Amino acid sequence: MNLRDIKKDIEYVLGAFIEDCSVVAAVRPSTDEQVAVLMEEAVDLYNELKDKVYGKAEGSKRAYFNALRKEVLEKTDALYSKLSETVKANA
Repeated sequence: MNLRDIKKDIEYVLGAFIEDCSVVAAVRPSTDEQVAVLMEEAVDLYNELKDKVYGKAEGSKRAYFNALRKEVLEKTDALYSKLSETVKANA
């Protein structure tokens, strides 16, 4: 695991989430406001994770990057759960 890989993972995962939000907003216009809030959360998460990538890793870099990758997946999964709830609520 290196710095380049973790940056690509962050961009890919959060980029895919934002694309999915765009699709939901296009298909269900009634969810525009809630989806916009989720997209803002995703951008904030992206910025937070990028700051962590460039932050100083204490201890093993491998362990730090593995923990960061796990955090990316857990927080993005939480965003997908919110998106799913939004879609269900506006069905």
